Amino acid sequence: MHSKEVVISGGGMVGAALAVALSRLGLSITLLEKQPPAAFSADSAIDLRVSSLNLRSERWLTELGAWQVLETMRLCPYHYLQAGEAKAQLRFAAADIHSSHLGHIVENNLLQLALWQQFTSHITVITDAHIVAFAEQPQQLDITLSDDRTLQAALLIGADGAQSMVRQLAGIGSSGWQYQQACLVACVDTPYPQQDITWQQFYPSGPRAFLPLPGAQASLVWYDEAAKIKQLAQLSPKALQNAFIEAFPAELGAITLTSSAWFPLARMQANQYVKGRVVLAGDAAHTINPLAGQGVNLGFADAIQLVQCLSDNISAGRELAATHSLGAYQRQRKWQNSLMMTAMDFIYQGFSRESDALSFVRQQGLRLASRAGVIKRLLTQYAVGNDLI
Repeated sequence: MHSKEVVISGGGMVGAALAVALSRLGLSITLLEKQPPAAFSADSAIDLRVSSLNLRSERWLTELGAWQVLETMRLCPYHYLQAGEAKAQLRFAAADIHSSHLGHIVENNLLQLALWQQFTSHITVITDAHIVAFAEQPQQLDITLSDDRTLQAALLIGADGAQSMVRQLAGIGSSGWQYQQACLVACVDTPYPQQDITWQQFYPSGPRAFLPLPGAQASLVWYDEAAKIKQLAQLSPKALQNAFIEAFPAELGAITLTSSAWFPLARMQANQYVKGRVVLAGDAAHTINPLAGQGVNLGFADAIQLVQCLSDNISAGRELAATHSLGAYQRQRKWQNSLMMTAMDFIYQGFSRESDALSFVRQQGLRLASRAGVIKRLLTQYAVGNDLI
């Protein structure tokens, strides 16, 4: 009889989703997370950390029961997605793929809460200890916690973020780099009713983006040289508000800044997603330039693939950590994540270079894509989470 014990380190969005999905396969889950989500209050300010969820992620969250909870809290659908520069824009519409919407902007903490509310007795949550060591035995992993407790598991999943302790303890290296740019995020009140479009406009210094939020609110994202972002972050709220108004397109209107924060940009990919009985998912396996808001969607795509592989192992009577199935998870997800990383870097660099010739090529390419219905539909399908290859 194969062990059905799984330990998940990290109870954020990806880790919590894995806990719910794997518990429904009849597995016994132990989840370690030091910061449980706070209860929802309709009066609470919108969290600065938001994600753009595509239709694939939405479908899976609906299967897990979390989406229905989110709908009773806060989320904002968008029907249009626009990208380009001042002289040429490419606009995608939900109608292009016969859909009611392209995606939703959701607060990370609310999504985490909605998933935690799906936890059952098959999921044991530990909030007062973390993993400090583990040793692989022939039939299991022996895991030691910071309070000297020990756990035994057939599989350990690291969903504990970019600085993953599981990845480090497993001796899994990574490759990547810090970008020379940083990102400033602000929540603002806008002079308009709730918007149904998310857009990104590219400048030589970096892109600037608008994400609609519930009500007459929005999330603004400003990418620039790290020194510039640090300088902006030190401004008074009023001065920073004026800087946003001056830097963003005039259509933004007279916004009122309510909160802001900044963070550096980095790209990282683990050299392995699987090592023995250890599996990585989400930011523990990869971090990506947040240009298109694909980070959490890639993490959920990891989780969907991993759940399918483990389900196949159970159905076939194989051990959970069967090498063949987990190897397939690593190959498929590493390829797809690498493809998205490279695409984001290509777009980012392509729009950041100043030259009349390059600007002409970009504008012609955007106009061609805008007029070519087949290309536009394919790009729209990719934007909502459908793989092209």
